[in-house]
Amino acid sequence: MEHGTLEEPSKSTFTLCEEDHTLANCLRFTLNQDPRMSFCGYSIPHPSDAKVNIRLQTTGAPARDVLKDACQNLMLICQQVRTTFDKAVVHFKLPVEKMKIDSDEDIEEDDATSSEDTS
Repeated sequence: MEHGTLEEPSKSTFTLCEEDHTLANCLRFTLNQDPRMSFCGYSIPHPSDAKVNIRLQTTGAPARDVLKDACQNLMLICQQVRTTFDKAVVHFKLPVEKMKIDSDEDIEEDDATSSEDTS
């Protein structure tokens, strides 16, 4: 829900119901990366209320458009994190035979050469 005026579309407060610090802080971070922003902050009116108020003041762009762009950017960031995580899980689950690791023989050879170098 948007609480703003038609006279000043660059200043507005948005209420997000059924949300908490998790989304609000991520949105605040994303919004503050936007050069069109002059101020962004959020508050939770009461700990038992599941809603967040996000206040935006832009340099002239409509606050609604800036918030929409920030939500899209946040979705892209989340998709990138998910893709990176999924690749890491697949790599972690690779069988040991397919992984490029040093064998015990290589380690023993390295230890033998290093002990020769020190004497």
